[in-house]
Amino acid sequence: MTPANLLEYDLDGLAAFCEKLGEKRFRATQLFRWIHQKGAADFTAMSDLAKSLRDKLAGVAQVRALDVISEQASSDGTIKWLFDVGGGNAVETVFIPETDRGTLCVSSQAGCAVGCRFCSTGHQGFSRNLTTGEIVAQLWFAEHHLRRRLNLAPGERAISNVVMMGMGEPLQNYNALVPALRVMLDDHGYGLSRRRVTVSTSGVVPMIDRLRVDCPVALAVSLHAPVDPLRDDLVPLNRKYPIAELLAACERYLEAAPRDFITFEYCMLDGVNDLPEHARALVKISQQVSCKFNLIPFNPFPESGLKRSPKERVSAFAQILLDAGVVTTVRKTRGDDIDAACGQLAGEVQDRTRASERMTRAPIRVHRSPPGDDAVPFVAPEENRR
Repeated sequence: MTPANLLEYDLDGLAAFCEKLGEKRFRATQLFRWIHQKGAADFTAMSDLAKSLRDKLAGVAQVRALDVISEQASSDGTIKWLFDVGGGNAVETVFIPETDRGTLCVSSQAGCAVGCRFCSTGHQGFSRNLTTGEIVAQLWFAEHHLRRRLNLAPGERAISNVVMMGMGEPLQNYNALVPALRVMLDDHGYGLSRRRVTVSTSGVVPMIDRLRVDCPVALAVSLHAPVDPLRDDLVPLNRKYPIAELLAACERYLEAAPRDFITFEYCMLDGVNDLPEHARALVKISQQVSCKFNLIPFNPFPESGLKRSPKERVSAFAQILLDAGVVTTVRKTRGDDIDAACGQLAGEVQDRTRASERMTRAPIRVHRSPPGDDAVPFVAPEENRR
């Protein structure tokens, strides 16, 4: 029988596992601390565990990390790891150091089935969901590897923030995601604040509602367009959960959220979604849901057929929002010299979805509104649109 990987369990799950071994919950808590707070994988080194328990664990359990295929360091200090998850698949994880925090960008799937036009991961297609252990293993490795590398004092953390913004749509891997979040939040694990753990979604409305009940952390929504016709093309999931439904779910989420706003991510695409009309439409959205906008410079890749908005246009776009009193930031691009910036994570995916065929499409055609008309530009329909 294959030994159980203890990275798969949150504390309740580990307690249930230990109970089957005839052990009490406090033993599970000790074991949980050794694994996540101290980064231990060798049961014999867990000195305050009863020897009888260590002997039992040696036969039925292990702490199974992911194999590191490669590590790349950016000139700005960003680090990207490529992890082997088997079956010809590999996922990417990125550490972003800043003066006041260390942020880890974690993957939840090998590939992604959503297929956003501007995302390199989506163009690689989808292979499978990661397990809870594979999600947690990214944090487990990064935290304890960086502690050693940075020679941190005992108890000093390398990672203060986790963002589920790596490869994949986290809310389409919900059953593995929630236990992983609980490990991150647990005071016996990584002890992260709910405000410092962020789930980013392209808008899986039913799962936003479930997350609000099960494990409300900070929420970021990949919006990228203010109206349905344009968002249908940029974020295909919008055809199932249009903007009005998404905003209603965001409003409900705020009832339990650790922050009093939703972050709307908005990738700036040259001539597509970066016009003054779009900014004014976003102002109207801000009047419906308490939010902030994070404008993201697009990181081009050949298959997308899209270009990055000029800096001047991004600044003018942001100014419209700011002048309307909307909290707005422009994300500083980090790690783009190692393809670790937003939208660039690709890893290696054994695609089961024929993404390269599905996503070969004509450029998005945007028709400007007549002069003086504040309406958002009409997006010409494509033959394969509903």
